[in-house]
Amino acid sequence: MTNDNPYAWLEQSLATIGKANWYRSVQTITSPPGAVVQLEGREVINFASNDYLGLTGDQRLIEAAVAATKEYGTGSTGSRLLTGHRELHQELENAIASVKQTEDALVFSSGYLANLGTIAALVGKRDLILADQYNHSSLKSGAILSGALVLEYAHSDMANLQLQLAQQRNLYRRCLIITDSIFSMDGDLCPMPEILAIAQEFNCMVLVDEAHATGVLGATGAGCVEYFGCTGQTLIQVGTLSKALGSLGGYVAGSAALIDFLRNRAPSWIYTTGLSPADTAAALAAVEIMQQEPERRIQLHKNINTLKQLIQQQLKHLPIFPSDSPILCLPLASATAALSVGEQLKTAGIFAPAIRPPTVPTSRIRISVMATHKLAHLQQMVRVLSKFL
Repeated sequence: MTNDNPYAWLEQSLATIGKANWYRSVQTITSPPGAVVQLEGREVINFASNDYLGLTGDQRLIEAAVAATKEYGTGSTGSRLLTGHRELHQELENAIASVKQTEDALVFSSGYLANLGTIAALVGKRDLILADQYNHSSLKSGAILSGALVLEYAHSDMANLQLQLAQQRNLYRRCLIITDSIFSMDGDLCPMPEILAIAQEFNCMVLVDEAHATGVLGATGAGCVEYFGCTGQTLIQVGTLSKALGSLGGYVAGSAALIDFLRNRAPSWIYTTGLSPADTAAALAAVEIMQQEPERRIQLHKNINTLKQLIQQQLKHLPIFPSDSPILCLPLASATAALSVGEQLKTAGIFAPAIRPPTVPTSRIRISVMATHKLAHLQQMVRVLSKFL
């Protein structure tokens, strides 16, 4: 019997992570959310937030959350199938289904749980998953949890997807194609119409994660499905309430049969506490504001286009990832370079984080644009970038 500490490997692993410049730690914001925040005692312009419509600090969401807490308490007390269901949950699900123009919707306690539970419920050991190689961690984890064979296709490469389906599809009972709609670390969009056409050709289900597209894309903010004119087509739409909708939680929208099936088979919905009354009410208020105030989305896209133009005009030497979303990425040669630039930006009053492997294959500075950014914020970002890049 050995006397070695069975936990000693943890410190060794942390040392290895540190040497590779992959070490991560939290950064504390001590102010309300917004375009300008207090980060560890320093005022910075915030280009790191997913609060795309600026709703997280909106007084109407705050008041809705407070009112729901006073009426229902701080928590849901149990699974939705036991003591955790409130009328608010149904109201939110109806509102999401209305926005998405689907028959029904189901709210989960996080977007991550929505992906885990939905994928694990839909496919199993006799089935096949085709997944974009740049998918979010929650999609990758859900695919593994399902027990299905998981094959990745090259990022947004429809020829590669079609080839793999031609080779593999007839060997499996069911097949699920999974993809982000906006890829969170690159900012580009999936080729939605092509994916749906290929899915129809090979008799596949399609699950698309609208986390970064909900409230952002489409004429009404319904997401990439609306943006590409695919509303009404049969597919599974997953998303989050924690980005443009300023709250917490996730959702699945689709056919009535799909949602009823998930209520009975999605483990991350059945076996976890229902979304809190405060989060549910805040998200419901956000959905209503998103529909009533399209000017927020219009301003967001004006800001996106302005920042892209400023970069192209004043930083012509600087490459930028192709993007039709609020996520703009500037590639850098190494994790060390990304960390250095990120710290220099912060010192100069700009919070735009360095994103490194293993989160992404190549290091970069990731910029998130919000509707609440002013022209001066965008101009300052470009001025500071010009000093360091």
